[in-house]
Amino acid sequence: MSRLIVVSNRVQPPTGEGAGNQGGLAVALSAALRESSGIWFGWSGETTDQFTGHINLQRNFGVTSATVDLEEQDVDEYYNGYANRTLWPLFHYRMDLAEFESGFAGGYERVNTRFAETLEPLIEADDLVWVHDYHLFPLGERLRDRGIANRIGFFLHIPWPPHGLLLSLPNHRELVETLFAYDVVGFQTQAWLQNFVDYVTHEMDGSVDENGVVTVGDRSLVAIACPIGIDTSEFVESAQSSAARYTRYRMGQSANGRDLIVGVDRLDYSKGLEERFLGYERFLGMNESYHGEVFLLQIAPPSRGDVQSYQEIRASLDALSGRINGAFADIEWVPIRYVNRGYARDRLAGIYRAARIGLVTPLRDGMNLVAKEYVAAQDPEDPGVLILSRFAGAAEQLTDAVLINPYSPEDIAEAIKLALEMPLEERIDRWQKLMGNIIAEDVVWWRKRFTDALERVPQMAG
Repeated sequence: MSRLIVVSNRVQPPTGEGAGNQGGLAVALSAALRESSGIWFGWSGETTDQFTGHINLQRNFGVTSATVDLEEQDVDEYYNGYANRTLWPLFHYRMDLAEFESGFAGGYERVNTRFAETLEPLIEADDLVWVHDYHLFPLGERLRDRGIANRIGFFLHIPWPPHGLLLSLPNHRELVETLFAYDVVGFQTQAWLQNFVDYVTHEMDGSVDENGVVTVGDRSLVAIACPIGIDTSEFVESAQSSAARYTRYRMGQSANGRDLIVGVDRLDYSKGLEERFLGYERFLGMNESYHGEVFLLQIAPPSRGDVQSYQEIRASLDALSGRINGAFADIEWVPIRYVNRGYARDRLAGIYRAARIGLVTPLRDGMNLVAKEYVAAQDPEDPGVLILSRFAGAAEQLTDAVLINPYSPEDIAEAIKLALEMPLEERIDRWQKLMGNIIAEDVVWWRKRFTDALERVPQMAG
């Protein structure tokens, strides 16, 4: 394998504490970087008064990380601004929340240029460069501008919006043109890939052949659907760890014989949390016999607190959970436990295993790994039921989940009742099919599928 250089907005070097304290993506990329003696490059998360391009090189548990500090203005315009107030809402079909400010776009261009300038000296002749996500669309083009002829790939972790929606982005064509600096561009699902192809064919007079080669004029790239998985074997092991077992025991004590429904999501308007609460409220209103017999545990660690729309969703959920508990709770039972903090993955595995239902209701999601983690954590002899939004990328693979329309409170309510009453035989059958996919198309499969495609591309003449 060629040496791999991974580039992402933030770097997550391994901690040595296992999957319990590390995200699945970090686990997979760390393994690939160890195998290839590679480098993980990105923002440190820290700010500096003046950008100098100084690289902080560290080696942790066999992985070399290279990070740079950004100026406060960079963070405001590139990260909080263009990435999270323009691209994120638009690519999640929320044009009503997208903010278009020239200063945001200028900061986005500036940081991508700074990344390219800083990264260039680290790249050696035969390296594979793998750029991740919407923060860094133009990075490949900025590297090409500096004469980098290496094979460069790009993977988009979030949805690609429909052609008509993307037209609302100022300079949308220029943004898409930057992708043609990459050799391979990966999308989570066939649906997101098709949206990209629709834009290229309608707006750029492009074409696509049977091998996935997309061509505009004299420029081409290979476009692939490449759904990310979890580190299935490690997560199954994590679900059997002492921390997970203890957490499951404590959840069982706390449930006191009631069925647990669990939702785990970053606090974000794309996750359908308000719709989830309304669907659960509809379930309680339609099924009085379940009062006192079931409860929803919603874990929603806050994120992007500087962005107004995130402050608004937090206030809305605070009000909704209070209203529902006020309407239905009694002295022995609270229908919603709403927690604004995160938990280590091994403890989450214990919570998942204790839950009769995993409730995953995003309004739009590139993939959604919580759905896969919930399945992987289940007891094969007595598995819970996954309820999954049709608009999560994971629904393209996990067709044996109970698929729902998250915009319909009635659909959510009926799915909850169906899952609670589902016979053991059907639960086991659905779980086995879901687990088969999660094992076959895990995070190592994803990483190899992408890097193999990138290595097959002939390298440019330097």
